[in-house]
Amino acid sequence: MIDIKALRDDPERFKNGVRLKRADVDIDELLAIDARRRELTGAVEVKRAEQNKFSKETGPELGRLKGQLKSATGAEREAIETKLKELERRPAELKLEAAELDRQLAETGPKWHDLLMRIPQPPAADVPVGAGAEDNKEIRRWNAPHFDPLKSFESQRGFKPKTHLELVRDLGLVDFERGVKTAGTRHYVLTGLGMKLHQAALRYAFDFITEKRGFTAMGVPVIVKEECMQGTGFFPFGRDQAYHIDESSRGAGHDLFLTGTGEVGLMGFHADEIIPIEQLPLKYTTQSTCFRREAGASGKDTAGLYRIHQFDKVEQVVICRADDAESRGWHKHMLETVEMILQGLSLPYRLLQCCTGDLGMKNEDMIDIECWMPGRGDIGADGVPSGEWGETHSASRLGDFQCRRLNLRYRDADGKIHIAWALNNTVIASPRVLIPILELNQNADGSVNVPHVLRPHMGGVEKITPR
Repeated sequence: MIDIKALRDDPERFKNGVRLKRADVDIDELLAIDARRRELTGAVEVKRAEQNKFSKETGPELGRLKGQLKSATGAEREAIETKLKELERRPAELKLEAAELDRQLAETGPKWHDLLMRIPQPPAADVPVGAGAEDNKEIRRWNAPHFDPLKSFESQRGFKPKTHLELVRDLGLVDFERGVKTAGTRHYVLTGLGMKLHQAALRYAFDFITEKRGFTAMGVPVIVKEECMQGTGFFPFGRDQAYHIDESSRGAGHDLFLTGTGEVGLMGFHADEIIPIEQLPLKYTTQSTCFRREAGASGKDTAGLYRIHQFDKVEQVVICRADDAESRGWHKHMLETVEMILQGLSLPYRLLQCCTGDLGMKNEDMIDIECWMPGRGDIGADGVPSGEWGETHSASRLGDFQCRRLNLRYRDADGKIHIAWALNNTVIASPRVLIPILELNQNADGSVNVPHVLRPHMGGVEKITPR
């Protein structure tokens, strides 16, 4: 949620953000409703003050008139009675008038709140303008000396590569047919060393982020209330991507939702709290199972492990002071973490600066990290894919967007309360990361070398061989 005062002060900034992010929200309509709400709020306050004043001023007058009534007769008595009725009737009239203003004010609330919740975080000023992913800008890339993505796999390794689909089949690592039988499309079953490799990748990243980067390990719920999804900005923008558990119709009080990232639980942990500044920054990480409906992705990467409904992810978040330089410093720190992990795995990667049209609604800045996957890309005349970059990580700066929605604040040394700022980053997501691991470490005989950093988590297994 954006700051309504900032919107009033500089509506053009937010209108530009809506345009750049192609959001569907009318800021002029919100400003008109907001102005009406402020007008009604002022009128309610005036009416309440009038009620209080009338009550204070008429008390003595009522007593005086009632005293006079005891000895009054004829026309005088009639006049006093009329005056008393008027004075006694007026509080009820004022109460009704205030109630009507309250009703009008309450009527504006839902629309005002809905529009406010749908305004995206404006992009940072230095984010390049673009329509979508095709306009993202490459920042840098890395590859180990033994493999260059600019050259064909066969020219460097001496044989045509198998795709990860072929490798997991031949090595007995994944069973797609039984996964679909069990849960439907885009599901799978990791089997044998496939499951061990999956767990090894997660454990490698989790140990790295906690032991070498000093993040606090957390285990957070993956089934959360709607308020948590709204607070982290996944609702209303990504509601169609979430799995919904209808509990309210069964008398449970509130519905629940499966989270698509550990970020939701990590950020919701401190909702409605005020953190002492000496405790900042908060550095949390979790490993969790994630669920995404992949709505709108029909026909995209339907085979294999790239775009699936359930996966596991090590996620990190930072909650820091409301300071741009500090936020940018943590963003750099997160990217360094990913690069260290990928270099440890010897996976070629590149960093992409996301343009305004590819930021998503809640981010003010985002860097995507893509790994080279030999099994992706166009199929050549020889039946071999050309290879292609595929997204494996994403690191985002959110400014105060999530913390404002979650009412997550901190108290500075002078006792002043501020809205905190937040960042998040994918440390590793599996089984997607298994695609480049398997494809880039395959051998001519169909076996796959286990990366050195994963072997301690694989019971010392150095190579996965065909069954």
